[in-house]
Amino acid sequence: MRIAGAALNQIPIDWKHNLRTICEAIEQAKAAGVELLCLPELCLTGYGCEDLFLHDWLSAEALEYLQQIRSCTQGILVCVGLPIRLAGRTYNTSCVLRDGEILGFAAKQFLANDGVHYEPRWFTSWRAGETGIVSWQGQEWPIGDLVFEHKGVRFGFEICEDAWRPDNERPACRLMGRVDLIVNPSASHFAMSKTDVRYNLVLNASRNFRCTYLYANLLGNEAGRMIYDGEILVARNGHLLTRNQLLSFKEVDVECVDVDFSTEQPVAESIVPLPTPDEYRELNQALSLALFDYMRKSRSRGFVLSLSGGADSCMCAVAVAEMVRLGVAELGVEEFKRRSGCFSAVEKVVAQVGAGGPAPQQVETAPATEEDPTDNWQLVRRLLTCAYQGTVNSSDDTQQSAKELADSLGAVFFNWTIDDEVSGYVSKIEQALDRPLEWQTDDLALQNIQARVRAPGIWLLTNVLNCLLITTSNRSEASVGYCTMDGDTAGSISPIADVDKDFVKKWLRWAEKELGYAALRHVNALQPTAELRPLADKQTDERDLMPYVLLNRIERLAFYNRLSPKQVLNTLIEEDPAQDPEQLKTYVKRFYSLWARNQWKRERYAPAFHLDDYNVDPRSWLRFPILSGGFHEELAAL
Repeated sequence: MRIAGAALNQIPIDWKHNLRTICEAIEQAKAAGVELLCLPELCLTGYGCEDLFLHDWLSAEALEYLQQIRSCTQGILVCVGLPIRLAGRTYNTSCVLRDGEILGFAAKQFLANDGVHYEPRWFTSWRAGETGIVSWQGQEWPIGDLVFEHKGVRFGFEICEDAWRPDNERPACRLMGRVDLIVNPSASHFAMSKTDVRYNLVLNASRNFRCTYLYANLLGNEAGRMIYDGEILVARNGHLLTRNQLLSFKEVDVECVDVDFSTEQPVAESIVPLPTPDEYRELNQALSLALFDYMRKSRSRGFVLSLSGGADSCMCAVAVAEMVRLGVAELGVEEFKRRSGCFSAVEKVVAQVGAGGPAPQQVETAPATEEDPTDNWQLVRRLLTCAYQGTVNSSDDTQQSAKELADSLGAVFFNWTIDDEVSGYVSKIEQALDRPLEWQTDDLALQNIQARVRAPGIWLLTNVLNCLLITTSNRSEASVGYCTMDGDTAGSISPIADVDKDFVKKWLRWAEKELGYAALRHVNALQPTAELRPLADKQTDERDLMPYVLLNRIERLAFYNRLSPKQVLNTLIEEDPAQDPEQLKTYVKRFYSLWARNQWKRERYAPAFHLDDYNVDPRSWLRFPILSGGFHEELAAL
């Protein structure tokens, strides 16, 4: 039998879009001679509908739209994910259709409730061994723990989280010996190196349960924060039969393979490991796809970036350029332009900018010459606008870093200063308080006003261009609140807020060497600095805080490993006995104190992509009270 999985790039409650991709996948599969097709989890509604899953109308409407898929299934069996609501409870199901008929609904038995997952809020677990009835306009179909048969091949289901349980608990354990095939429609979010875990999960299941195992995941930035890699895996008795390219820019990706169910394939003695993923390249692909989907699904016209010349903003600028490069490489120029939805209108706006239209003060752009690079350079020019907003505390090094990078990418580049605006606000407050504001007494306030004054101008430019404003916060800054609310945190999207600062620095060195972004040599030679104090102070992030490598280690031990302050300190001392224990104690106290007082900032960050195995976003991974005791007793005990 020729079986297939399809990865689909869906949008929550966009019925027209979701139906189109589902039907396209079915047609592609039929054209390839596929007899059984598995589509991803909740692909009809989208996985990210959140509290809408509690509404009766959503499941009712999904069942209505399901009827439109029936006519597409002539000559093929298809598994389609959707919610079903019975007696005030919502179940996560996969509907099995064949030749225009609904055969039944397999229901998810285990719900994900850790990390970014919150499924028990919306869904009810289906109990193993039980079945029920779904009724619609006089028709009835079975629902529950079901086994199906197609052309002599018996198959059952594990839906995403069902497969992540211990072998003796999961549905596959009860299906062993009863089925030839297990299909797994999934919505498994991206995290760096997670594909390794999935690969072993699928291969081990096929070996341990002596079956063929078909896995199909969602694809793309579906609802804003989570990214799905679109992984399709087919394994049999511990042998990999097929695996697709991950993180595709396609909306529909179908992968098929022929399986001879009439013969017995030997069980693999061991699982052949995959090469370790290149996390820099993997993150690059995920970030590029996430930006592309966020841009087109939000119906915006590109991105605006306050390009400081520092590490974070440079990474964001390169990410947009990589979005163009990777998208064009896979889709081609014309399809990339069509899918983005940004062209024609944007060309007019950018032409005005280049002619000095809505540009505040001074505009610097690379000249149009015969040596102008490829179409990609021209596309970046239409999708990325940058501004360097200098003060008397800004250095020539960061200005050069920003300008050369923007020019090399093709971005429109503005260069203006904000000293007059800063002086105006400072003067107003000095008059109100009847005293001068000085660095010795008003250090943080004088730093923060510079960051805040940068926001209105860049927001105005963003609105004029109908774009998304990128904010450049990283995870390390978020942990300790090393940022200015309504200043450098202002924006529509925070693409690297889940990436720690040490990884940002390493990624930029990789991008300079491996991707050929030579202009990154400037930022890669600089120490990270906010440049908010007078230049004579030689301000750096790590002098204000602590070494970033250590900050990241404390953060992981505290909130991924969930250790107490004392346990964190003891672990650090054990890991590096050469470190001064008193200095480590100072850093641990500083981290926890800054963490506790800055939760209000994390609550207000722009939406962020989930890219690592954890993050500090209270809306997707890590909740913490805004008001708390601040670990006072625990830190005093150190």
